[in-house]
Amino acid sequence: MGSYGQDLDFLKSNRLNVVELVSPDGMARVSVVPEFQGRVMTSAASGLQGQSFGWISRKAIAAGFANPQFNPFGGEERFWLGPEGGPFSWFFGPGQEQIFANWDVPAVIDSEPFKVDSANGSEAIFTKETVLKNASGREFRIGIRREVKLLEAAGIEDVLGVKLPGGIRPVAYRTANTLTNLGQEAWTKQTGMPSVWLLGMYPPSPSTVVFIPYNEAFEGKKVNDEYFGKIPADRLIVRDGMIYFRIDGKFRSKIGLPDGSARGLCGSYDSGEGVLNILKYSVPSGPRDYVNAQWGPQENCFGGDVINSYNDGPTETGEVMGPFYEIETSSPGAALAPGESLTHAQCTFHLEGDFEALTPVAKEVLGADLATVRGIFNLSIN
Repeated sequence: MGSYGQDLDFLKSNRLNVVELVSPDGMARVSVVPEFQGRVMTSAASGLQGQSFGWISRKAIAAGFANPQFNPFGGEERFWLGPEGGPFSWFFGPGQEQIFANWDVPAVIDSEPFKVDSANGSEAIFTKETVLKNASGREFRIGIRREVKLLEAAGIEDVLGVKLPGGIRPVAYRTANTLTNLGQEAWTKQTGMPSVWLLGMYPPSPSTVVFIPYNEAFEGKKVNDEYFGKIPADRLIVRDGMIYFRIDGKFRSKIGLPDGSARGLCGSYDSGEGVLNILKYSVPSGPRDYVNAQWGPQENCFGGDVINSYNDGPTETGEVMGPFYEIETSSPGAALAPGESLTHAQCTFHLEGDFEALTPVAKEVLGADLATVRGIFNLSIN
């Protein structure tokens, strides 16, 4: 991992228009790229020389839009649309077998820029209109609005509901991601419904653990851990209302929490670097139908996950995409009449500090014992 300033210089040297959000003291900084759909590429809590929190693929960015399927540029929060698979997928054409050779990321979330509606140094708004067909051949006219706002210190404490101890260096931002039905027909479970899908990519390390609170009263399966085969016990532990997931970029694995299990919160902690990351995301009240990302035929098209985490590692061929790790959140499917809108909001917090300062924050916000988090897999600790 390099410094934030190095990553910022790299993005600009590749002729990207970086919209930078910066706190008054210059320490909290967020880089957003309109060409990549208003994507947050990276951020820092300690100024230009501070640690860069997002994972960036320099190789892919230097190559430009070279991959007709998908350009994996990285970034710590990118905007996508769900579902990925099934009869209502945006990533496969009607009648196509849903295999990798046919997988195609829509240009609107890969290679097409978003318009910068406004940017003032602490907030930026991006918009886009598009027409897409799903795998059932149904056409959708979709309006997209993405707002990225830097949170100042008082706003961070307000959203987290905790007073930050002295010595913590924070950076945080909120994104509000809105889908609007611009067509003439309602979006329903019969036609398929798009969802907001936010994916964050971060550098892994031997001392990083993702930990996700879950609802112990939920009667269904608390966590799906079989995306790429069963995850061994030395990499995934589920107990006492908390899921612990080992993140080292050396074992390809993914977990997901369904509606009813997820609680709108996720944390990750790198004990080696002294960084606590927190995600808070919106979970609407009332009936919710989360789209199913599984490729191919589906028994339940609306039994998908609310939040996922992915640890990169070698594929069957031995290749490694990153390495990186991901935290993903989704909105429910957008059941919208013409002219109606759905918004999925997410707040990302990066807190730098020593173990003693970060411990009460993890406890109050996530209900997590940071000593347990850092020692759960007997990881290296500084």
